[in-house]
Amino acid sequence: MALSKLAANSFDLTDNYAFTGTTTGATSTQKIFLIKNIDASSSATISFVNGASSVVLDGTYKTYLFKFINMHPETNDAVFQFQGSTNGGSSYGVTITSSAIRAYHNDADSSSGLNYEGSNDLAQSTNFQYLMEGIGGDAKEAGSGELYLFNPSSTTFVKHFMCDTHFRQKSDATQRNLNAGYFNTTSAINAIQFKMSNGDTDSGRIALYGIK
Repeated sequence: MALSKLAANSFDLTDNYAFTGTTTGATSTQKIFLIKNIDASSSATISFVNGASSVVLDGTYKTYLFKFINMHPETNDAVFQFQGSTNGGSSYGVTITSSAIRAYHNDADSSSGLNYEGSNDLAQSTNFQYLMEGIGGDAKEAGSGELYLFNPSSTTFVKHFMCDTHFRQKSDATQRNLNAGYFNTTSAINAIQFKMSNGDTDSGRIALYGIK
């Protein structure tokens, strides 16, 4: 097994290096390429639209990864959420079916739990999908995580996604959310939008990567 340095604008899951080698007779290299960073600044929405501002959401990659870094809401008790578009961002409201799980533990060590979060799932709905709910609005509070979107340009299959996030909750607790589901469409998903349910996204970064 050997390590090889990637191009300056590419990264992988092993800190800028790709593992190359032979496994059961096959040579494999996994690379992850930074496509676009968008920094929020009192932003009502944050949109990644294929072909706009150097965003690539097409058949170039089969897997896309969004990383959320310190998403800080303008208001307390905010919900960070997302939706897809099949018309280049003219509208966001693709039919979604999803599931949601959360784990939490408060600062006072008086409340904790692990449960299915039925209020955060969707069943053939065109609503925005919850990713982090109840984010605190204090200066020190924010949320981070990642969202995988698989083969969004396919015109054969539905579009699967998986999300893992963590945030400081409004009631002084650590909370981890696991969400997964699919866009129930065979049309290509060519735009993704993120937003807070109430108020703007005061600050934070969303980075979009393509994985080969």
